[in-house]
Amino acid sequence: MGVQISSIIPSKEIELTDLAGKKIAVDALNTLFQFLAIIRDRMTGEPLKDSKGRITSHLSGLFYRTSNLIEAGIKPVFVFDGKPPEFKRETLEAREVAKKEAERKWEEAVERGEAAIKYAQAASRMTDDMLEGSKKLLDYMGIPHVQAPSEGEMQCAFMCKKGEVWASASQDYDSVLDGSPRLVRNLSISGRKKLPGKEVYVEVKPELIELDKVLSELGITHEQLVVLGILVGTDYNPNGVKGIGPKTALKLVKEHKTLKKVMENVEWTFDVKAEDIYEFFLNPPAVEDYKLEWKAPDKKKLMDFMVDEHDFSAERMEKVIDKLQENYNKSKQSSLSGWVRK
Repeated sequence: MGVQISSIIPSKEIELTDLAGKKIAVDALNTLFQFLAIIRDRMTGEPLKDSKGRITSHLSGLFYRTSNLIEAGIKPVFVFDGKPPEFKRETLEAREVAKKEAERKWEEAVERGEAAIKYAQAASRMTDDMLEGSKKLLDYMGIPHVQAPSEGEMQCAFMCKKGEVWASASQDYDSVLDGSPRLVRNLSISGRKKLPGKEVYVEVKPELIELDKVLSELGITHEQLVVLGILVGTDYNPNGVKGIGPKTALKLVKEHKTLKKVMENVEWTFDVKAEDIYEFFLNPPAVEDYKLEWKAPDKKKLMDFMVDEHDFSAERMEKVIDKLQENYNKSKQSSLSGWVRK
């Protein structure tokens, strides 16, 4: 879920082409779950599967939509989650309970012949095999990926703060609390989107959020933004402090300034200490030993993996892989020309 502060966060719509030439650190798990939710039968909610019954929705989204990013001139790097902090355990347990309930409702809706997709989406699970398959696909596409020691969006923010990527990409706002100078939302789901339960389509565009602008417009510091997020609720204290929404939280941090004084004026009912969450956001674990290198796609391995192993269309795969190769060559030629001019 992430921190729910969208109502007070300034942002602006941009075009995918505005990100051409930029390196973007993508929160891999967040993005793969989007693909699992979207790429399903609109009635039964069944995900895309191969002939052996293995789910392939995440592979389809990862391959085709990432290819679109590369076509737009973007250089993505995918960042995978590591071990979550111990104080996230309650949230993970609650999510598991919710998924089991969604699975029950999904089965019942299918039996009744009713639209079941919303329950199916809520029941989405990411297995270790699916994650390893995703990393393998990225390797074959020539796209780098990084293993975070803990939360993926925190590693994205770390890389962005170092200037090694231009922005973080996620649907969650946590990257802003993590201190990422820029956050791009809707990166992998831009385009026409059907509204739930309606035969209406809307155009979804990437959305840019800049930390400096957020702090300036809200009139607070980054540290105070973290306190605001904790009051509203994070993955480490779900639902936040009772009765406090984004606007009330903003008022409180402006009035009391520090975490200590804010906590003296609210009722904290969580087992985990607010100070521990605060410290985790401001000083998250991050890995510095990684290499960002974009390589040529390996056509044979891609065809073997996607077509022979997972039953994707050979004809469509050929076209996209050839386009990937063409874009890689253009990118390399462009880099070489820039080096020669220097």
